[in-house]
Amino acid sequence: MTTEKRGTVYLVGAGPGDPELLTLKAHALLKSADFVLHDDLVSPQIVALAGPHAITINVGKRFGVKKITQAEINRLMVASAERGLNVVRLKSGDPAILGRLAEELDALEAARVAFEVVPGVTASLGAAAALGVSLTDRRKTSRIMILSGHHADGREAIDEADLAGLAREDTTLLIYMPGRDFEKISRQLLHAGLPPDTPSVVVSRATTPNQRVFAATLADLASLKGIEAPAILLIGRALAPAVMRASRAEELNLLVDEIAREIPIAAATTDAERSFAS
Repeated sequence: MTTEKRGTVYLVGAGPGDPELLTLKAHALLKSADFVLHDDLVSPQIVALAGPHAITINVGKRFGVKKITQAEINRLMVASAERGLNVVRLKSGDPAILGRLAEELDALEAARVAFEVVPGVTASLGAAAALGVSLTDRRKTSRIMILSGHHADGREAIDEADLAGLAREDTTLLIYMPGRDFEKISRQLLHAGLPPDTPSVVVSRATTPNQRVFAATLADLASLKGIEAPAILLIGRALAPAVMRASRAEELNLLVDEIAREIPIAAATTDAERSFAS
């Protein structure tokens, strides 16, 4: 008597966006997968690495709009593996960092489906690399705290009681899904005791061609506007070099704008001088 061979579900981290940050193992699994269930935030370039025979389905959500429920994703993974298919559940960043991995592992274990977790570069590490900073510095920053701005049911996950114990000058705070209410985060952290001049950086679409960096002090955090999701907020003394570079870049942009405004005047003067000389 033979039994039908079951497939395996691979829960794979796709990294923060740059296809070159994908691990070799993730790349190989994509090439050999029968079925790929990917988050909405996974870049099209990475999804395109799936083999030509693979079925790919977008099961993510953006701005709170769900294409499919978590329960339906779980059923798809289990049913596909039970039919002998190898499934890649492709998640942006690292699957174990705020990626609902625990819920999917529970479903796979309950169905006795074989699985393997493949780590990826999480968004905060991608953002730090893109900024050219270290998230720790033994001279001043010895701790990292990872927070989510929202719970699964939409409730805010950060409140003043939480921040009172986290707001330490030797800590780098990494806030995923911070939303757009930076004024509230700034107010709460200032009330919790962080100095107003604490460096703060928001990185939008980290490591992608559309990456944008917004830098400010904690006191001025609320002034940052026009930030597109996905974004991550980094706060702490370790971010000082990134804030300084951003300030110098802004000063250079202002100088270039000023010179550009004066060029037509200079050109007109030169033309007039030439006319007079002739």
